[in-house]
Amino acid sequence: MELTPGFRQTEAGVVPTDWQVMPFIRAVASYIDYRGRTPRKMGMSWGGGDVLALSANNVQMGHIDPDKEAYFGSDELYRKWMANGECEPGDVLLTMEAPLGNVAQIPDSRKYILSQRVLLIKPKTWLLRSYLAHYMKGGHFQKQLALNATGSTAKGIQRRKLDELPACFPTNRIEQQAIAEALSDADALIESLEQLLAKKRHLKQGVMQELLTGKMRLPGFSGEWEVKRLGEVLAVAHGKSQHMVEDRNGVYPVLATGGQIGTANRYLCDKPSVLLGRKGTIDRPQYMDVPFWTVDTLFYSLIHEPNNAKFLFYRLCLIDWKRHNEASGVPSLNARTIESIEVAVPEGREQAAIAAILSDMDTELVALEAKLTKARQIKQGMMAALLTGRIRMV
Repeated sequence: MELTPGFRQTEAGVVPTDWQVMPFIRAVASYIDYRGRTPRKMGMSWGGGDVLALSANNVQMGHIDPDKEAYFGSDELYRKWMANGECEPGDVLLTMEAPLGNVAQIPDSRKYILSQRVLLIKPKTWLLRSYLAHYMKGGHFQKQLALNATGSTAKGIQRRKLDELPACFPTNRIEQQAIAEALSDADALIESLEQLLAKKRHLKQGVMQELLTGKMRLPGFSGEWEVKRLGEVLAVAHGKSQHMVEDRNGVYPVLATGGQIGTANRYLCDKPSVLLGRKGTIDRPQYMDVPFWTVDTLFYSLIHEPNNAKFLFYRLCLIDWKRHNEASGVPSLNARTIESIEVAVPEGREQAAIAAILSDMDTELVALEAKLTKARQIKQGMMAALLTGRIRMV
């Protein structure tokens, strides 16, 4: 394959000719591995105290309050396990196993204790900490970790193997800075979208609790809600085996408890319906407003007029279906049990109005989820281009 001028083939892939290619250890000034212990094994739990513990599980932080006398035995041993002093803001953390390859940075100058299997990495002065962190999150480094991992269940990498991994870096710190800032900006956008999405989901859950139980009423509606058995507002119907109607060119979705599993050339129901698991996943109601086929482990419902199927779907999402499980092994629901459950419902017009509000919130959530997915895809593309020099920032 002919290379683009200004690039060369290396152990670390095709990189610009002015970038350095080296074993990973040559970029490292020092490792700090405290062989930490999990707070649970210390007899401590997350949530209290003033010491932040950096965990191997997604390198998440939590507060702990270590008892120096009871656990460490002395101030000297306590300081040995503490990472303050040696670690500085921006130093890079890598999980060495279970899970392998999570990367984070020390956020500030507070006191920390490292949990098990976390390696703290200090780069040499020519390499920016922020660039190293982004590089280690990138596809080439993560692929090399996976290729050199050992272990049948809890995959991990030995230090000597980590040292030998081929790595490539820009020699120009200005270029490192530009790349790191671009990727950090992408991370900031993703984080803001994740936070907004979490906030919107929480808001929707609160609105559901208020509107679907009658605690909050919409303008123009009054009067008491009527308590009814579900069997008075819908009829539970059984799905059927899909084998006789399966068709890869079919236009009707075939549904199971986990969602769509194929297509069919016929449908069982062509009206808006709420679906509930009969066996297996029984606590995830589904809603369909197009013709569909459902398998025999998934109930569907026939909605009695003037009730609104979308309202009933949202209302059924508030029910703790696991409480109605009728099997000791695989979770199971019975149609008669479902139909006997009592819920308070308003008249049809109010049901439709509530369903419309919640549907609008769902539409907003779907749009946000799509935006977040797109931002993540763009970030991955940026990493692939910037961390290999295919796109230069200076």
